[in-house]
Amino acid sequence: MCEPKARFFSVFVGLFLAATAGCDTSETPNRSVTASIESDPAAVVDRGGLEGVRTATLQDPNFPTIQLVTSEGVVVVELDMEKAPITAKNFLWYMNNGHYDGTIFHQVIPDYMVLGGGYTESYVEKPTQFWIRNEAYNGLKNLRGTIAMARRLEDADSSTSQFFFNLIDNPHLDHKSRQSAEQYGYCVFGRVVEGIEVLDRIGRVSITDKDSFKSTPQQPVVIKQVTPTGT
Repeated sequence: MCEPKARFFSVFVGLFLAATAGCDTSETPNRSVTASIESDPAAVVDRGGLEGVRTATLQDPNFPTIQLVTSEGVVVVELDMEKAPITAKNFLWYMNNGHYDGTIFHQVIPDYMVLGGGYTESYVEKPTQFWIRNEAYNGLKNLRGTIAMARRLEDADSSTSQFFFNLIDNPHLDHKSRQSAEQYGYCVFGRVVEGIEVLDRIGRVSITDKDSFKSTPQQPVVIKQVTPTGT
């Protein structure tokens, strides 16, 4: 049985494990603004608080680097503001507001991906803002070491805060067509430049099923803090 709080989790179970039998992922999203944003990247900036982090973070305004300090080590990610401006700014907004601090990687599929950015160690979903436009058409591929946005399986433009790292090349997650959500793909918005061994280590942790959470680490893998590099 799938609880509403696990809606993105349910999507990934369906996508990666083909185990959605009995799961209803059609519930209304828990968001403060009901409409997804349009294609204008500036719409993300208008939420407030982003300009400060852009000034402090972007040594290279097109390819800023951020670090995820996890319980397994540090991962440094280079974001692609050129090809995924909406998605990268959205991630920076959540980072700037401390959303990711204290969250966990709540799903780990060995030799596939690790998913996080939405739940606390108590498996409580953190509040999110509105859905963003899916930029999976940007030409970036779901290759090993890339970071991409999670979303609902049935709605292409439904990403909020949750993201995943590709542990291997996953070409079936790439954009193929705008004709359906299934073919639209998952938006890559950056790549790991340091700490890929940390992600590999996370990908090998012992996993279990916990209530509606499938393939979750037996011992929480915590994202302690996400900050600009050099801070």
